[in-house]
Amino acid sequence: MGVLRIPDPVFGWLVVVVIVLQAILEWSGALWVRWPLMLGTAACVFLLAISAQRTGRLFLAVCTALTVALVVSRSDWPEILERAVINISFLAAFFSALTILRVAAGSSGAMTRAGTFLATQPPGKRYISLTIGTQVFALLLNFGAIQLLGTLSLASARREPDAEIRKIRIRRMLLAIQRGFISALPWSPMAFSTAMAVSTIPGLTWATVALPGLVSSAILLGTGWAMDTVFKPKLTRPAPQRRESGLRPRVLLPLAALLGLMLVPVLTIDLLLGIRVVGAVLVIVPVISIVWICLQSRDLGAFTDRLLAYVHSEVPLYRNDLLLIMSAGYLGVVGAALLVPMMGSAGLDVTQTGPVLLLMGLLWIMPLFGQIGANPILTMSLVAPVLPPAADFGLTPQAFAVALLCGWALTGLTSPFTATNMLVGRFGEIRTTHVGWVWNRGYFLISVMLLSIWVLVHAFWIA
Repeated sequence: MGVLRIPDPVFGWLVVVVIVLQAILEWSGALWVRWPLMLGTAACVFLLAISAQRTGRLFLAVCTALTVALVVSRSDWPEILERAVINISFLAAFFSALTILRVAAGSSGAMTRAGTFLATQPPGKRYISLTIGTQVFALLLNFGAIQLLGTLSLASARREPDAEIRKIRIRRMLLAIQRGFISALPWSPMAFSTAMAVSTIPGLTWATVALPGLVSSAILLGTGWAMDTVFKPKLTRPAPQRRESGLRPRVLLPLAALLGLMLVPVLTIDLLLGIRVVGAVLVIVPVISIVWICLQSRDLGAFTDRLLAYVHSEVPLYRNDLLLIMSAGYLGVVGAALLVPMMGSAGLDVTQTGPVLLLMGLLWIMPLFGQIGANPILTMSLVAPVLPPAADFGLTPQAFAVALLCGWALTGLTSPFTATNMLVGRFGEIRTTHVGWVWNRGYFLISVMLLSIWVLVHAFWIA
């Protein structure tokens, strides 16, 4: 049976409505917004369902089965379903709001020059330039950072006439990009990881998790750089002298300016108005992106055409990603509601687990579940609601968050089902399992040991 086609303009405008309603809810807290927001989200799900591909249909079938089980087993199922729909509304709005930034950056010559500068650094500087540069680009482009820098890096590497050097360079550059990207996950206000942590762990704000997240990021960055330096591949013959690209560090200034232009108002709104960082992102990022597109356009007509093309064509391109993200968020909330009474019936009491064992379990559960295809969004949505209050263990909410966010980053290294490994495997023309289990094996083992120590140090001596 063929897959029905979503009416793209209708779907695009519906997503815009969901973004606007979610932003109103975040900024005002008005209860009247919840029902139109849920109706808009339900309409989005319907349009996604009628054109879902095989994986999407499977996720929808599981969602339906768990919904039936919830209605049958829980008398408070309406409240749980409302919470689940509000959760996926947030996920849909947050994901979609960031896509317009990718559109604006993708057509910017300044961003391309900055990426080219990073990708064409000499061997001694290339890894550290790419891994730090990718983290900055990830704040702006999310997975688009891997796509942009991966494309530019491959273009640079393929100009190398020596096959041995070319192969080594491609691997080192792709690993630098991947590790730079995952190192942003424990702290970036633009990342799904921190957005999910703030929305699922009671008492957590981005401000409380940002500084320990930066330490987690530094551990991941430093480990990658040290391993690349120490275990640098040996050539069978001396490498020839390389020519400079001709670009200078000043090409990075627009990137730094854009980063500041976004982060300063987002953090100011959080500190002064008390609006969640993720709520500020829903407004600030689209506004800056629209202004950026306006500056790139030669006249009002071209500007209007760009915006209409984004709504009518660009937004629908992400429909499969959107369906999987929303399904994972829904399954997490409903699954957690079903899991809690089952754990009680089985006599399982998480509070009897020691704090050290619990923190290590939170760190390891995401990369372990990732091996069987569990999306980190699903795992966090499932795990966070069943956790007892952190105070019961003498801990703080950010201790839970640091462990889960480190686990999320490690999942991006090892799970063959994550977008990071899929993109790196595609660029490197190798299987995703080879990326996670061979290329990143040593890096994962060292990183997980260091992060385990950091999680415990933070929980018991810092937090």
